[in-house]
Amino acid sequence: MRDFSYYYAESESGDRIDDPSQDALFVMIEELERDENTFVVVQPERERPDWYVSVTISDESGYEIVRYDSKTGEHIVTVDDDVDRISADITVWMAARVAEREPFSSS
Repeated sequence: MRDFSYYYAESESGDRIDDPSQDALFVMIEELERDENTFVVVQPERERPDWYVSVTISDESGYEIVRYDSKTGEHIVTVDDDVDRISADITVWMAARVAEREPFSSS
């Protein structure tokens, strides 16, 4: 069993979840509001993270999602209003980042 987190999600209000599940991300995104809790950031547990995802309440409607990965050069900004789809997409995207960067262990 590992004694570290691969990544964590943290909201502007200070809520933090290590290795958040899709359901946990859903709840964190749903709890965003325009006044005091406007964003959630997910990134690896490192001093200098090489990727991140942020979800912010959009000025238009829904949420702005930013996916950034310095190793692949990916920098994608999208807007969506379906929290279930957003949390699922983020979960899949993060899992790919962790899988590519973690060495395979046969133990």
